[in-house]
Amino acid sequence: MTTQIDIYSAIGFVGTACIIGAYFYLTAVEKPNPWILHGTNLAGASLLTISLVVHTNWPSLVLEGFWAAIALWGLSKALRKRSGTEPEEREA
Repeated sequence: MTTQIDIYSAIGFVGTACIIGAYFYLTAVEKPNPWILHGTNLAGASLLTISLVVHTNWPSLVLEGFWAAIALWGLSKALRKRSGTEPEEREA
């Protein structure tokens, strides 16, 4: 028995690769760039959401909503830091 992968599943696999790639990036570098990290997470969550709207799995869809919200929060924090309205983190 073979199962063909439709375009929505393929989009979901690309989203999965984005999220796994972002996690690897976070783990591999000493000081991750928040634009790369959160941007890749947001892209992954968005692509997985497209897949999940067609192939509905409610728990995963809710997870991607939170994943996207956290990524947006991280991007907004990076934007505030760049514009000077977010205080710099202090090292202990």
